[in-house]
Amino acid sequence: MTSVAVEVEIDVPDGVRVRGYERHQGAHVFEVEFDLPAHCRCPKCGHEAAANVRYKDNLLAIRDLDLLGQPSFWLYQPPMHQCPRCRQRTQIFTPFKRPHVTYTYRFEQWVLEQVVEASVEEVARRLSISAEMIEGILEHQLAAERRISPERVITSVGFDELSLKKRHKLYATLMSDLSDPDHPLILAVSKGRDRAATEACLAKLTSEQRSQVRSHRTDMSAVYPQVCQEWLPHSQLVVDRFHVAKQLGTIVDRVRKKHAVTS
Repeated sequence: MTSVAVEVEIDVPDGVRVRGYERHQGAHVFEVEFDLPAHCRCPKCGHEAAANVRYKDNLLAIRDLDLLGQPSFWLYQPPMHQCPRCRQRTQIFTPFKRPHVTYTYRFEQWVLEQVVEASVEEVARRLSISAEMIEGILEHQLAAERRISPERVITSVGFDELSLKKRHKLYATLMSDLSDPDHPLILAVSKGRDRAATEACLAKLTSEQRSQVRSHRTDMSAVYPQVCQEWLPHSQLVVDRFHVAKQLGTIVDRVRKKHAVTS
């Protein structure tokens, strides 16, 4: 078997640089580094000083977007700041991920886009991650205060509800920007799946943005169409084909079971 070198171009956030690459057990592993702040404030004594950087001995591996259909990981050495006054060592903020998680911000967004079209269990199986990780991502989104730029032009939105496997009482409503169907973007996440949750999402848009929306994609529930009719005066309802197909599949399965019992 002959080996050949292949060059692949990947996108990385501003300030992040790739230092090395290797394949490991069917995954892509990139060694990365990132820009560090010039000054740091000590959380213990409050003293601000020029960054006094020390690196941990261990390496951290975090999940990033899949590459060529296979998992991709970023590997980096966590930088620490040592306060010159009290000698407290504090880990420097990592710009491409949340504290205490093992995935990047953009992987988090990608997971959210996946669960819009599939169940939590199916996405977890597809991406080889735990359902608990997806639960954590959703809870981070519920706790975050998302801001939508008033300059953003939005012509199509979508509404979906999520439920978590181990917490069936926890539901969330997601509002997505579907203006570019190939690149959907989560705009808002609100706890619940009722009218209040839908209105909380729509309230994050300005009145001008709501008037620019020309279509809204929803499931077959009664809540979303009613609210959108009031809040989106120039928008037309489009029932999500995913939910139509799912409903048809449920009906066909019910008929099949009925005939199997009577035959």
